[in-house]
Amino acid sequence: MTDNTTAIPRPEYPRPQFRRDDWVNLNGTWGFEIDRSDTGLERGLRDSALSGQIVVPFAPESTLSGIGDLDFYNAVWYRRSLHVPAEWEGSRVMLHFGAVDHDATVWVNGDEVGRHRGGFSSFSFDVTDSVLFGAEVPLVVRARDEPHAPQARGKQSRTYTPTGAHYWRTTGIWQTVWIERVPETSIRRPRITPNVAAGSFDVEVPLSGISQGARLMVAVSDAEGEVSRAEVRADLDLAPRVTLPLPEGRQRLWSTSDPFLYDVRFELRGSDGSLLDAVDSYAGLRSVSITGKAIRLNGEVVFQKLVLDQGYYPEGLMTAPSDADLIRDIELSLAAGFNGARLHQKVFEERFLYHADRMGYLVWGEFGDWGCNSREGEASNQQPDASFIQEWLEVVERDYSHPSIIGWCPMNETWQAYGDRITVLDDVMRGMFLATKALDTSRPVLDTSGYAHRVPESDVFDSHQYEQEPQLLAEHFARLSEGDPFVNPSPTTGESWSIPYAGQPFFVSEFGGIWWNAAEAQQAESSGWGYGERVRNIDEFYTRFEGQVAVLMDHPDMFGYCYTQLTDVFQEQNGLYNFDRSDKFDIDRIRAAQDRPAAIEQKYAERDE
Repeated sequence: MTDNTTAIPRPEYPRPQFRRDDWVNLNGTWGFEIDRSDTGLERGLRDSALSGQIVVPFAPESTLSGIGDLDFYNAVWYRRSLHVPAEWEGSRVMLHFGAVDHDATVWVNGDEVGRHRGGFSSFSFDVTDSVLFGAEVPLVVRARDEPHAPQARGKQSRTYTPTGAHYWRTTGIWQTVWIERVPETSIRRPRITPNVAAGSFDVEVPLSGISQGARLMVAVSDAEGEVSRAEVRADLDLAPRVTLPLPEGRQRLWSTSDPFLYDVRFELRGSDGSLLDAVDSYAGLRSVSITGKAIRLNGEVVFQKLVLDQGYYPEGLMTAPSDADLIRDIELSLAAGFNGARLHQKVFEERFLYHADRMGYLVWGEFGDWGCNSREGEASNQQPDASFIQEWLEVVERDYSHPSIIGWCPMNETWQAYGDRITVLDDVMRGMFLATKALDTSRPVLDTSGYAHRVPESDVFDSHQYEQEPQLLAEHFARLSEGDPFVNPSPTTGESWSIPYAGQPFFVSEFGGIWWNAAEAQQAESSGWGYGERVRNIDEFYTRFEGQVAVLMDHPDMFGYCYTQLTDVFQEQNGLYNFDRSDKFDIDRIRAAQDRPAAIEQKYAERDE
């Protein structure tokens, strides 16, 4: 195994569900230069030393990067020496980026090795033909990030300062960069599909190429040893498929109360039995299904008590300062009584999903689609382009095998009137929905969270409702059981932006957002904001929170909710914890409000008897 024990930021292996032994973490100090007018290529920055330094993987806007420049950039440049171990010669060398915002071009030893568009998805380039084994060559990255054009940017503000629900920007590299030794004929990212009904795993393993006579072996193990093994020819199909049946006595379901994970080993062997490639992974045996208005996990109705998690940190912005910070956020949510989260307007790094997998934490995978609003009016203001679909498919492909992901949501709060013409938003939303269903038939897909639902086949329906008075909140959903729930209307006309509700499982995917900042409680003016009128004291907060939660938990046709939000974030003072993750409330009391069976769980439990 390659030694990665030196003191570098975020040193842990970034892809726990697809692990090889030989890799080198490239985080640390790189040369860096801001190119505000995007003229760096003309000025020779690709081939020259850069004027400053940055700590990767932290964005230059963050303090952890060592820069903390909060102004707009059109482009930034990175440079470092790339040393590939001499013993890797004869293998392929892959250069991996966790995420680079927004358009990346990469040069190795002067050769352009690849380009990538999209600030949230991971990508890789084969750089074998550009490196010198055992020697150093220059690695250069340019990231373009036009600050005002419509693009998928999530919560990044298009005005200088954070405003409303928008925060400081992230430009350039913001997740781990690493190189990896890969055999000439290699295993690509497997798709592991749990099949609870059959007591097995169905596995599809794409290969980089064909080696005549090669065979693929997949083995599933638990703490007692090997549970199941399957072997198949690997010289006939682009992606060999195997089924691994688990004996009855060795079947253990993954759940929120018992997040059991099997180890999975992949081996590709040549015609002579020699090991060509080996990858280690893991998998959880669990099912997701829909019955009426309920979503079931392993056949049991589980009320989804979700919290909105923005994934921002005071010093790292979208990048967690450490792996421990990712774990801590899940622990804080669980301590408050939630069993999962909407990972909101950001594609979280894969190590977060790894911790969610092993801690039994349900998550909805979401895309950071905000930023395509052109502000041209309600009929045509949303202008997503083809890159939304491309990037979202990269996300789903990367995260497909994580058992913690309970559903997919490609878009959020799509503000657009429903008129007489099919719009770009309609086309892209449908494209993202169909592409998600084509890639993954095992999970429900919500076309958009709140506002402009446009896909009739959507597995789930929802709305956002920040009514603060519990009684009025209840009135908004009093007719849900009759097929007439509250749906988000146009703020100017009051008309619905969505196609009619068709009886799908329904949840309120944003509510609460109760505004409280103890330091400003006695001040007439506040530096931040929350939803509705600010509570006057902490007891009023508890009364409002407990009342809102009770309304939704006690609705027999509500499968879950998502409370806004886990922590304060910059100007938003509506978190259950402070932005630095310190305590803000009596968390035991927050937990107690949610620590009971929900009405829909009781309803279906009686039906199932």
